[in-house]
Amino acid sequence: MARVREKKERHRTRGRIYRVSFATAGFAVVAIGLVLVPLPGPGWLIVAVGLTMLALEFDRAERMLDRILGYLERVAVEAADASPVVKILGGIAMVAGTIAFVALALLWDLPLLPL
Repeated sequence: MARVREKKERHRTRGRIYRVSFATAGFAVVAIGLVLVPLPGPGWLIVAVGLTMLALEFDRAERMLDRILGYLERVAVEAADASPVVKILGGIAMVAGTIAFVALALLWDLPLLPL
């Protein structure tokens, strides 16, 4: 968080167009992360990246980022302390969820890639 606060001072000296564009990109990254949260993968990490971008502009985003980073640290500690059986079951659940997502996408004829 100290690095974010240092960068915040430099960010405030930039032009208005840059700051508005940067904030818009931050909102887009947060939105993408929130869509990815229920799926297997780095959803919360992407939300944290977007909030880091927004924290340069908004104080509320900085407070939310602090809370999410605390949550991610607790999850990392819990994952490291999990028993091997729980780790294997978690891996199986992630693979099963991914297979189910692909199967439903194929069944409902949803495009998997935006081509």
